Amino acid sequence: MNSAALKIHIKGLVQGVGFRPFIYRLANRFNLKGSVENRNDGVIIFVEGLKNNVDNFLNSIKNEAPPASNINSIASESCSVNNFDEFKIIKSTNKSEEITEISPDIAVCEDCLKDMESQSHRIDYPFINCTNCGPRFTIIQDLPYDRKNTTMKSFPMCEKCRSEYEDVLDRRFHAQPVACNDCGPIYTLTYKNNEITDLKEILNISAKLIEQGKIVAIKGLGGFHLACDAQNEEAVNRLRKAKNRDGKPFAVMFATIEDLKEFTNANDTEIESLLSWKRPILILQEKKKLAKSVSVGFKTLGAMLPYMPFHYLLFEALRLPVIVLTSGNISDEPIIIDNQIAIEELLPVSDAIITYNRDIYNRTDDSLTVVFNNKERLLRRSRGFAPSPVNLNLNVDGILATGAELVNCFCLGKGKQAFLSQHIGDLKNMETLEYYSETIDKFQKLFRIKTSLVVCDLHPDYLSTKYANELNIKTIAVQHHHAHIASCMAEYGLDEKVIGVAFDGIGLGTDNKIWGGEFFICDLFDFERYSHFEYIPMPGGDKATKEPWRMAISYLYKYYGKSFLDLKLPFLENIEEDKIELIISAIEKKINCPETSSAGRLFDSIAALINLCLNSNFHAEAPMRLEAIIDKNCSDEYDLITNNEISVKEIIKGVVDDIINLKSQSEISTKFHNTIISIIFAQVLEISKKYKINKVVLSGGSFQNRYIIERIENLLIKNSFKVYAPCKIPANDGGIALGQLAIAAKRREKDVFKYSGKN
Repeated sequence: MNSAALKIHIKGLVQGVGFRPFIYRLANRFNLKGSVENRNDGVIIFVEGLKNNVDNFLNSIKNEAPPASNINSIASESCSVNNFDEFKIIKSTNKSEEITEISPDIAVCEDCLKDMESQSHRIDYPFINCTNCGPRFTIIQDLPYDRKNTTMKSFPMCEKCRSEYEDVLDRRFHAQPVACNDCGPIYTLTYKNNEITDLKEILNISAKLIEQGKIVAIKGLGGFHLACDAQNEEAVNRLRKAKNRDGKPFAVMFATIEDLKEFTNANDTEIESLLSWKRPILILQEKKKLAKSVSVGFKTLGAMLPYMPFHYLLFEALRLPVIVLTSGNISDEPIIIDNQIAIEELLPVSDAIITYNRDIYNRTDDSLTVVFNNKERLLRRSRGFAPSPVNLNLNVDGILATGAELVNCFCLGKGKQAFLSQHIGDLKNMETLEYYSETIDKFQKLFRIKTSLVVCDLHPDYLSTKYANELNIKTIAVQHHHAHIASCMAEYGLDEKVIGVAFDGIGLGTDNKIWGGEFFICDLFDFERYSHFEYIPMPGGDKATKEPWRMAISYLYKYYGKSFLDLKLPFLENIEEDKIELIISAIEKKINCPETSSAGRLFDSIAALINLCLNSNFHAEAPMRLEAIIDKNCSDEYDLITNNEISVKEIIKGVVDDIINLKSQSEISTKFHNTIISIIFAQVLEISKKYKINKVVLSGGSFQNRYIIERIENLLIKNSFKVYAPCKIPANDGGIALGQLAIAAKRREKDVFKYSGKN
């Protein structure tokens, strides 16, 4: 009989997901001898036996791999026969500076939930896990992924857990966080100056407090949360004030998928996402109302399902189907992970706090997703997704991309993989900057990356840019909207000329003006700006992003002069006359009125003109509220004028006429959105005819608008365009760093480190 011997090297997400016991069982099934070993550069397997069995073994690896694993490559080569006596698992080793992927945190699995009810040493154990589930990224401190390199190292296993950990046929074989009621971490409830460690008492007291309209702070997987009854308006309102969060919707957690279906119109794709091991927050259409302060006027809910054992135990004690579960921080600071800091900062704004005595090493917020056109798309990439890499066709080794200022993520390159960080937040205070800097250091250590090239945004005042410039490493500055398009290109492996449409709020252009409504012909190396929305003064600079009425006045003044005051538009009655005069004077004298082509600011102006949103309490509130009132049965639109500078004169005049003629806010909003879609289509068609390009990339925060993205994608596809929009990477500034990384790699490849594109 023919025999064979193979050395197999597997790269990808193959550690911390039950991969070695899977290989062991597979080898025994095919009667093969050899070994499997975890190394920091992947999994190494030696197998020998009958050739047919070896071939079947190799084919079965990819077809039957554990659900949370992700194989990027399987390389096999013939080797000499070693005459192994058995198939065995070898202790992990650190062989090189190469690394394997680190698993994101995985929601508790169904098998573990059953074990919580049946295993004597794990009855109601709130940290139960196995090789198929549990904490990963949040507890790992170094590679290889072994217990001694995690925050579980201070919890020695009892004899029962040790026997499971060492039994290759057990589901907990080498599950690094394995523990039980006898040897694992414990929860503590701090309530009325008492510290309670009995779990049943913790759950009962916490449940009663939430049912009574109180707020409870709870330590989660990647940081603290604040919880209250989502159907109690008084409780939600109190939480809103405690967090200093006036207008932004709260996320909620439902006890079961059945409860979620009662309150939302979740479709099959959305349910699949909600039930996945990643367990994101998903934006859903609301069906049954919660407390009005949860969604603050929006017809959508940010909803998720339990993902920690403690969540399930809490809902068993609660007589409620849904709770608010929002990040445990005050205002714009990072989510809190330290027990003592949580007690000092969260206990004063809550009625009790639940901690546990295992450290969180890598802070992670809940991820946020949405389903458009039956595709799941990330809005915030964190728990469940980070730090899984994006595989590229470029050598990005040693490049650090520092990202943008808002919803920041940074990105580090190793080989042909891009490691995009978890959501960091807005880099606007020292606390977030410290978290940012500390996380970059952790990533460099964890992934064995020595930075040799830094890439940042063109804007010199961003803290991410200042951070880059202070490293004393060769630095490239990249235009913001080029990075938006490149980010999407990198996600789909594109490296050619494309039509790029970048719509967002703010990004510094190469002419030192504020861009944001851009049509490019570009590749990863450079770009040509084909057309854009016409420039308009942005009175007060950044103040205009928080006070949309300023942009409304700017547009009115541009097209009507001071006579716009005679139009008696209702929104003007809500603004003090001296403020209006001040803005007019600033525009006339060009005082602190940078010019902008921003689509985001145009959306702001329409929301203010129709008296819908004059002041924004959170980022992009005005465009979000404008989208929320769309009437999908309306197909009307305003007149178009498209040149190199796309004039919105007819749009503004049409909106004003409709206001005067008492048209509804809903009708005006819909006509405006329909016009934006027509502008995009007309420009893409024109560029395509001129440059013979049929690939269109849509990126930037404005493409998180469901109405626009669904319709423009379908319209372009219907007209034979190949359309690419971000799915695995946020379309907003959270995806910018990946684009920066790809552009820097391309320029390094060509040995050109400064390039500004063409206006």
